[in-house]
Amino acid sequence: MTRDRQTERKGPPVDALPNESIRDMLAVNLRAARSARGLSLSELSRRSGIGKATLSQLEGGTGNPTIETVFSLSRVLEVAISDLLDHRPRGGLTVVRGADVEVLRGEGVDLRPLRRIEGENSVFEVYDQVVRGDAPQRSQGHVGVEHTVVQTGQLRVDVAGRTVDLGPGDYVAFDAREPHSYTALTAPVHSVLLLQYRADERLDGRPHPVLPD
Repeated sequence: MTRDRQTERKGPPVDALPNESIRDMLAVNLRAARSARGLSLSELSRRSGIGKATLSQLEGGTGNPTIETVFSLSRVLEVAISDLLDHRPRGGLTVVRGADVEVLRGEGVDLRPLRRIEGENSVFEVYDQVVRGDAPQRSQGHVGVEHTVVQTGQLRVDVAGRTVDLGPGDYVAFDAREPHSYTALTAPVHSVLLLQYRADERLDGRPHPVLPD
């Protein structure tokens, strides 16, 4: 009896996340997304502005993906960013230790992908975001709505020429299809980034590829 009670107190199992690197996940998911759209490497290179050799390395798992590269591929392939990076946690109690998550680095931002949350009509991607301050982080735009909550520091957000300065506790949301940028006024800026997509914003409407267990 005592043993059963102890087992019950433990609750649902903790979902241990796979140890695949961002590089490995991108290789599998990029190949699948490109194939689903019937694009050759040459055509994807032309549309994204990313060199064919670089794309070949990314699909082979030997490239070094940056935030700019992943966002560009997301925009051209019309898929959520997590469709390229996601490992699909499967429920239960999911714990993600920030120190264990590989950093996706950009010109001025470090992103740690923490979780993808799917609802009936929406998909949310949760990121730990650090704006470093050595350069602005610029994006030409991508599908979805971007939500940012500043935790520490002072952050300047520019969306299609409209500028707002944010401090700790401040929140901003905008149409991520617009060109936008983040600049740390006092560095580093720690924040939580949520990317929100409608389910129908994915081009083919099919479940994104999942890495094998």
